Amino acid sequence: MSSPFAIVAGVGPGTGATVARKFGAAYPVALLARTPANYEDAVKDIKAAGGKAIGLSADVTDAKSVKDAVTEAQKQFGADKCAAAVFNVGGKFIKKPFLELNQEEFESGWEGNGRGAFLFSQAVLPLLLNSTDLQYPPTLIFTGATAAMKGSALCSSFSTGKFALRSLSQSLAREFGPKGIHVSHVNVDGVIDIPKTKEWMKDAGPDSKIKPEAIADAYWFLHTQPRSCFTQEIDIRPCVEKW
Repeated sequence: MSSPFAIVAGVGPGTGATVARKFGAAYPVALLARTPANYEDAVKDIKAAGGKAIGLSADVTDAKSVKDAVTEAQKQFGADKCAAAVFNVGGKFIKKPFLELNQEEFESGWEGNGRGAFLFSQAVLPLLLNSTDLQYPPTLIFTGATAAMKGSALCSSFSTGKFALRSLSQSLAREFGPKGIHVSHVNVDGVIDIPKTKEWMKDAGPDSKIKPEAIADAYWFLHTQPRSCFTQEIDIRPCVEKW
């Protein structure tokens, strides 16, 4: 088998792609997204920089889709070790009065963040457990949000999913930390500076949005922490963010 690989689920033009590029400088990396358009540019960038990368279309809410994607990544990289796995799925965001929500809308928040994180973790943890002899501890990182810390009005669907994600990360950290796996939850508390948010907060100042590159640096820092100093949860927010 060849060198270990990294895998990032939930790749888009912001955090996911930037994290993939960061880890792609050190490892072959598999980029997962529902549609190829979400990962194609990042795959090209990683390859242009001399790295190895593949894009795989996958639905994290579907067990077979997730398993097939991870198996395909192993096959293409010829690897049975995974150095780092990042779950960066945002999930469906619905802002709506609770009494107007239907069951499908409510469960949509959990499907991506709860079920998706469960399926992804089950698929990658065997590979992470097989990778405890690497330079850095094998790492499983979950991208969270403010909704994982407090349920805001009108956001019961989204916050329920993010609470589930955070709870899962804590349980997995307690179960797999003693086995050498670093499991971490990242509370991204603020607006991320991506094309979609270009027109947001235009008068808020230069430090009002979180740079995706800064998030990627934080993820890499978590990955390189020694076993004697695991961080289970961090908050990332602009200095001007009210919290």
